[in-house]
Amino acid sequence: MKAEKLTPYDIIIRPILTEKTHAMMTEGKYVFEVNPLANKGQIKEAVESIFNVKVEKVNVMNVKPKPKRRGIYQGKTRGWKKAIVTLKEGYTIKELTPEI
Repeated sequence: MKAEKLTPYDIIIRPILTEKTHAMMTEGKYVFEVNPLANKGQIKEAVESIFNVKVEKVNVMNVKPKPKRRGIYQGKTRGWKKAIVTLKEGYTIKELTPEI
């Protein structure tokens, strides 16, 4: 699929929910696995349209595959693209915010 024809639901694959990302959510930062073809502008538009929030900044990184071995079998984990989305002051994503 070409990068121009990606819909918002094609761009955002899933949220990354770990202890570290839960701590980041209190600062207004949310972490998502995104389509490798998507750029920062497309990710910003996708998050704004899906969750109805305003995005201040998007940081993107490619997570490289790691080598794995089990006995004589060798392989690699899959590589993927991660986006850290910072929301503007006063906005939260209620679906992802942990209840404390």
